[in-house]
Amino acid sequence: MEYDLLRLFFTIFIAFLVSFASTPVVKSLAYKIGAIDVPNDERRMHKKPIARLGGLAIFYGFIVAILCFADINHTIRGILIGSVIIVSLGVLDDVFQLKSLTKLLVQIVAASVVVMHGLRVHYISNPNIFSSDPYISFGIWSAPITILWIVGVTNAVNLIDGLDGLAAGVSSISCVSLLAISLVTKEPEIAILTAAAAGAVFGFLPYNLHPAKIFMGDTGATFLGFFLACVSIMGLFKSYAVISFAVPFLILGLPIFDTTFAILRRVINKRSPMSADRGHLHHRLIDMGFNQRQVVSILCIGSALLSMSALVLLMSGTIRSLILILSVILLVWIGVRSMGDENNNNEVNNNEKN
Repeated sequence: MEYDLLRLFFTIFIAFLVSFASTPVVKSLAYKIGAIDVPNDERRMHKKPIARLGGLAIFYGFIVAILCFADINHTIRGILIGSVIIVSLGVLDDVFQLKSLTKLLVQIVAASVVVMHGLRVHYISNPNIFSSDPYISFGIWSAPITILWIVGVTNAVNLIDGLDGLAAGVSSISCVSLLAISLVTKEPEIAILTAAAAGAVFGFLPYNLHPAKIFMGDTGATFLGFFLACVSIMGLFKSYAVISFAVPFLILGLPIFDTTFAILRRVINKRSPMSADRGHLHHRLIDMGFNQRQVVSILCIGSALLSMSALVLLMSGTIRSLILILSVILLVWIGVRSMGDENNNNEVNNNEKN
């Protein structure tokens, strides 16, 4: 036990240190190769060009820690190979702005690599409480469903990367939650993976908080989404099948909800699901009068509370988890309304003074 905890500590520390130290180098590289985010539409919140290759530093910190401390088995090797494909795609996209279809096809290839290395969702617990069958088996559909999950979450995390520190904050919370669950379920290798990812994101965060000095770009957002998608089904579906249906959806609830809502919104408006718009959760909160720091805080708190619900579900049962979720929804709603009213009052007072 002491050895495992010490290994976890050094994994987080090395990932943090490498990511933190390499981010300025990556920032210089981004300016040299043209990986710059220019604010040329209403969706972007920043006012001046900013480097967007920061995900390369996150991945560097992650991979160094993994190579130092993880026991790389067949499944982990597949995740690492897929991650290299995703990061390479992200770098090219940050520089050349690739087409959506091209990115989707490469993401499917990366997810297929992971599936071919043995990571599949074979069954989940049956959400129908009236059914006599406790599980739903996917059979021959296990591979395409796993690929769909990985590609979906990869893009979901990428879509919430719209404010300084938002995607990094939500991803780090998800990594810490999965780390906690891996310790509860006694999955040491998953713990090392999530510790490395969490440490790498923590090392990048000081440069990414508002006002951001560098963005993680598609390189970082798609890598973190890909990683979280893989790890969230790596051990949970085997060890805790009874609650396997809910736990990953709770931990990744914020990006999944935002992406689902975005797709429905675009389809209803007769637009391509891959088209960009200004209707994401963070955009709506900004339009309500919140500033960037407030929006990031609101969404990160919501993500953290959803992750806590997953932990409660895992350790205490369904009823207590539902109570926590309902309490979370109520508190977040009250908090958002009160902060919105405060912002509106401040605007009224400023207008009266003018």
